[in-house]
Amino acid sequence: MTWSTREVAELSGTTVKTVRYYHQVGLLDEPDREPNGYNKRYEVRHLTRLLQIKRLTGLGLSLAQVAELGTARAGRPSVFQEIGTELEATVERIQGIRQELAALSRPGATPDVPATFHDVARPLRDNDRALLTIYAQLFSAESMDTLRDLLAANPHEGIDEAFRDLPADADEATRQALAERMAPFVGANGSVTLEPKATTPRQAEAARNAVDQALQALYSSAQLDVLRRAHELSEAEAQVKAEVVAEGP
Repeated sequence: MTWSTREVAELSGTTVKTVRYYHQVGLLDEPDREPNGYNKRYEVRHLTRLLQIKRLTGLGLSLAQVAELGTARAGRPSVFQEIGTELEATVERIQGIRQELAALSRPGATPDVPATFHDVARPLRDNDRALLTIYAQLFSAESMDTLRDLLAANPHEGIDEAFRDLPADADEATRQALAERMAPFVGANGSVTLEPKATTPRQAEAARNAVDQALQALYSSAQLDVLRRAHELSEAEAQVKAEVVAEGP
């Protein structure tokens, strides 16, 4: 028994146009024709090949990969391993999207901070929220989890509030006093170490530049000056401690 192009397309769950395209790219052998030289006669082998192509493309293989496999009984394992790896990454991405959507569906959730920060973002200003979004792109998930836990514990609420409310024209004494209060919690003495996602020196440099630009754009010159002073004080204190340890009792 043989079938026409339309019939074999219907049996295989595809279209006449697709069958003809498979002929064009060499995926499907041309069948014999009727004695009139016009109508094609598709046989069981053609139907089998069409069903094989449909199955493989349904699994995610490209037509080029299907062609590479040919009609051999034993496929090349690496092709299927590659597809499996790609599919696993897709599943993880979809699961991440579902988790994000679920988090955004909760009361009080906002899209302007990373999903895990929704319940700790209430006291944050717009600039803090923007910085969190940038941090989430540049630093590891573990670092962001640590930062979130710190914000949730809110151990330095008074200092954080003073920093957020620092006037752009704050005087020297105000800046120095706030820097001294902040020093134990930043730099070498800080309780959070942010590990970058970067895997190459070039990526690491780009991340540092992005953070520097973000800080310059999001915070006032007075706030940046206080941060600089606090880091200098922290590093100086750490150096003194290191020297004491090196000297011994």
